Amino acid sequence: MMDLAQITIELLLILFIVAMVAGLLDTLAGGGGLISVPALILSGVGPLAALGTNKLQGCMGTATATLMMLRARRVTWHQVKGLMLCAFLGAMLGATAIQFINTEHLNYVIPIVILFIGLYFLVSPTPVNVNSKPLVSKKRYQYLIIPTVGCYDGLFGPGTGSFFTLAGVSLRGKDIITSTAIAKTLNFSTNIASLIIFLMAGKIVWSIGLVMMLGQIIGAWLGSHCLFSINPKYLRILVVIMCFGMLIKYSYDMF
Repeated sequence: MMDLAQITIELLLILFIVAMVAGLLDTLAGGGGLISVPALILSGVGPLAALGTNKLQGCMGTATATLMMLRARRVTWHQVKGLMLCAFLGAMLGATAIQFINTEHLNYVIPIVILFIGLYFLVSPTPVNVNSKPLVSKKRYQYLIIPTVGCYDGLFGPGTGSFFTLAGVSLRGKDIITSTAIAKTLNFSTNIASLIIFLMAGKIVWSIGLVMMLGQIIGAWLGSHCLFSINPKYLRILVVIMCFGMLIKYSYDMF
């Protein structure tokens, strides 16, 4: 666990800003974890504690976004409750599995995962805001696709919101706005499930996590207010730029 002496006011301020930006991006386009996880590790937090602390601060951002989606009637509880349960169970499985992975391996696995996600964001087409014919059945989507993405979130997490959005668009034929709104509720469910496991394992830096929670609330609140008026293409570009910037710094510190 991180030494409390390493946690300075300057570090907390930087991580607060990181969380605010991550919350904004996560609400608008997904990928906030591509910023927050490397930032935590670069701050001296161990890999498992970084993942756990990221779940603590991330759950507040996704909770804020979920509440606003429900209040604005972009989604209904009846529409998402089954999906949220499947996402929850998948995330619990993934978060449990990650506890048994050697943390030294995580120092190399996490940047590799983030690299591939960043490349995916870079080359994948931006979903269009139109409905199309579903490619998979509702049951297969709910009981296979959603738990798989949820399991990934429990294992690592960065990019989960975007994966939920892309799955809704490409596999269920939903328009991007509806799929993004649903993705917020699913990401909230996976964050809570993962957080429970990391709490039980004691892998959370509370002082950092609580400060970042406040930043997430502000970022998610701002993102929810402009979700339906901003072009997702520009946000994807920003996520990719910040992702690779973090990876460069991460690689420099490692080698």
